[in-house]
Amino acid sequence: MNQMMSQDTLCVQGGWQPKNGEPRVLPIYQSTTFKYETSEQMGRLFDLEESGYFYTRLANPTNDAVAAKICALEGGAAAMLTSSGQAANMYALLNICSAGDHVVSSATIYGGTSNLLTVTLKRFGISCTLVDPDADEEELEQAFRPNTRAVFGETIANPALVVLDIEKFARIAHNHGVPLIVDNTFATPINCRPFQWGADIVTHSTTKYMDGHAMCVGGCIVDSGNFDWEAHKDKYPGLTTPDESYHGVIYTQKFGKGAYITKATAQLMRDMGSIQSPQNAFLLNVGLETLHLRVPRHCENAKRVAEFLKARADVDWVCYPGLEGDKYYDLAMKYMPKGTCGVISFGLKGGREAAARFMDRLKLAAIVTHVADARTSVLHPASHTHRQLNDEQLREAGVDPSMIRLSVGIEEVKDIIQDLEEALGE
Repeated sequence: MNQMMSQDTLCVQGGWQPKNGEPRVLPIYQSTTFKYETSEQMGRLFDLEESGYFYTRLANPTNDAVAAKICALEGGAAAMLTSSGQAANMYALLNICSAGDHVVSSATIYGGTSNLLTVTLKRFGISCTLVDPDADEEELEQAFRPNTRAVFGETIANPALVVLDIEKFARIAHNHGVPLIVDNTFATPINCRPFQWGADIVTHSTTKYMDGHAMCVGGCIVDSGNFDWEAHKDKYPGLTTPDESYHGVIYTQKFGKGAYITKATAQLMRDMGSIQSPQNAFLLNVGLETLHLRVPRHCENAKRVAEFLKARADVDWVCYPGLEGDKYYDLAMKYMPKGTCGVISFGLKGGREAAARFMDRLKLAAIVTHVADARTSVLHPASHTHRQLNDEQLREAGVDPSMIRLSVGIEEVKDIIQDLEEALGE
């Protein structure tokens, strides 16, 4: 049924189709545990012999319904919710990487993810090489090693707004027998479905546009089911050899296209427990029901604001891939012809000091860490989200020290522009 629905209908009705006499609205299964009549039934669940629910840390009906909706929106085979976008990216990598392995990643990604890849996972014994996403294929090829196990990038980088050439990265990843993982948070499946361009796994910080109301932190991992783990079984023994913690089950043989997500749930969620609460999943679903309506408004407003900023003499530069003339405009039109996102990066003449003065004068737009919800907000990445990076590292991540990240909301665009105009002054 889901495969026949349009994106708009999936947003509203995907994931939860009530049967006769069941609640019309997705229920919140606010329970840690679930009852069974016999010990044998419970045992089969623990042996992965049948599907069902026994403890919310592993799975919950509310969460599964929302994960199924996001999976359908992305056109994937299986999905799981996590407690945050950071947890989603960590699980997506740890599910196929272990000590001694290596990851290739675009250098222009969210600062927290960059830190995860280059600092935290390094403590796990997993190394990472950051690459310029604009580099040619020959240069990118040089980043790969015999122990490379994954390639990572963001559809639209936060906050650099670099558009990833998904086909290029997918082609190179597959040439080396490894999957491409794409964080699709900013574009959302409304504007881009990375699986159509060769990506294998998609992650989301559902905290952003999917939630839409800045109420719930959450994440999601979606697997396309397309990567052939068995063809590269020497690289992915966790999926292709017996798991002794589950009586020797071989995930690829037993679960087919569901192998990757089943392993992530049965192993990582079991042992690390970064589950999204059913209450948060319920609220996330409320946000998803209007995603197809909100995203076009974000994009429409952002383009108008970008045009306004571009025309200002006191604005040094503007980066918005949906703006004609932008460095990534052509790639954006290839992968996201309906629109990119509601986030704009720009710099003022006067650098950091001018940025601080401008932000302090804003009235409608709020200075917050968050990005990509219904309300217009602003942030100075060098002072806030990317504060742990020095100026050289900032530039490697595509973040100019003077950069202002403006998340354009769905308010009346004239009010947004007036607020910016008054803050910029004469």
